[in-house]
Amino acid sequence: MAGPKQKQVREYRGQMPSPGRPTVAWREDRVRFWAAIATGVLTDEASETAGVSAPVGYRWFRHAGGVNPQLSTTVSGRYLSFIEREDIALLRAQGLGVRAIARRVGRHPSTISRELRRNASTRTYGVDYKASTAQWHAERRAKRPKVAKLVVNERLRDYVQQRLSGEIHDAGGAVIGPDGPAWKGRNKPHRGDRAWATAWSPEQIANRLPVDFPDDESMRISHEAIYQALYVQGRGALNRELVACLRTGRALRVPRARSRQKAWAHVTPEVLISQRPAEADDCDVPGHWEGDLVIGLQRSATGTLVERTTRFTMLVHLPREEGWGVIPRTKNGPALAGYGAVTMAGALAKTVTELPEQLRRSLTWDRGKELSAHAQFTVETGLPVYFADPHSPWQRGTNENTNGLLRQYFPKGTDLSRWSAEDLAAVAATLNSRPRKTLGWKTPAEALDDHLRSVQNTGVASTD
Repeated sequence: MAGPKQKQVREYRGQMPSPGRPTVAWREDRVRFWAAIATGVLTDEASETAGVSAPVGYRWFRHAGGVNPQLSTTVSGRYLSFIEREDIALLRAQGLGVRAIARRVGRHPSTISRELRRNASTRTYGVDYKASTAQWHAERRAKRPKVAKLVVNERLRDYVQQRLSGEIHDAGGAVIGPDGPAWKGRNKPHRGDRAWATAWSPEQIANRLPVDFPDDESMRISHEAIYQALYVQGRGALNRELVACLRTGRALRVPRARSRQKAWAHVTPEVLISQRPAEADDCDVPGHWEGDLVIGLQRSATGTLVERTTRFTMLVHLPREEGWGVIPRTKNGPALAGYGAVTMAGALAKTVTELPEQLRRSLTWDRGKELSAHAQFTVETGLPVYFADPHSPWQRGTNENTNGLLRQYFPKGTDLSRWSAEDLAAVAATLNSRPRKTLGWKTPAEALDDHLRSVQNTGVASTD
């Protein structure tokens, strides 16, 4: 049985069971978190900026579907702030009355009285007042989410859903196409089947509605509202698994600033191609190399190294790591395909250390992450590494041309892990014994041999 005091409070604010544990952070923490996300930083860094743990930040990002909720940085002065609520709690604990607290805080007595009753603890029907609990109630009550249009308009919802996930039929009306993987809240499968669907984009749906329903204003919705119905938890009536019908197939939206960033953190200003010695541009001094990977089926690969002056080619054997095909692929797990950063650096180092020192002047690579351990490679070999500019294969034209020649032996769509180091050496020897027009019809092996002989003769002459 509730006592008189509990009945009085219940009549004032109604039966209001506790919605759960108070939040671990306040509005200003979320504002700082999303402001950091808007700059393009990762969720871990944004959480640190907001002063919350990484799991909390990931939960905020996931529940919002990666969509910035656009929280206002300031709260109107007509509402009590958290600092004012802390003052109220302290003064209340000191035994001051409502009017005395109102004078100290600078608010109307009715505001203080209403605050003490409305935002007190909900686990009991007493009027124990805590600033954190009061702030939690105030922020929760201030949300007042507007009902989404797709929730109340069933006809519009069916139209949008049919254009997103409608089935594909053949001429006979039978459903065709693979089923695709079961929805697990992740991005589209990597190089795997996806379910076939009509897959209209939200922009196509939004702009087609006035064409199909020119006189029905209720059949209108913006493309952003469709995106939010898909991504924001509890925002709309569309199922989350329908994001698999979008072209990107992303489980979460990517902040615009983050999408502009490139995954080239290993390319620092001092290793850009603009810092490469000028003598490498003229192709007059041997010892400057270009490198890349030739990719095959099932993540197999072979490394290629081409000397810019003589066109001499070396192939790098990249066998599978132990556990390939046995250990399931895991996110951020070990690179078992054979060209992870550490494995690649080791295989390259083993190859180039066979060269004389005068033939180790520079190596120009594309932007692939397989050479992200370039600093370790340079220390071990003494061969400095430089990276070409984005989308500029012409800066490594010699290597690109050689890779085209190699496709005669290693066609696309074939498993390159079948070939041993001896097989690769035989193919490299074949290319190096093929005469080239740019070398005056000498072979790359002959051009390299002539250079080494001239260097040796110059050394003997200088000794005399």
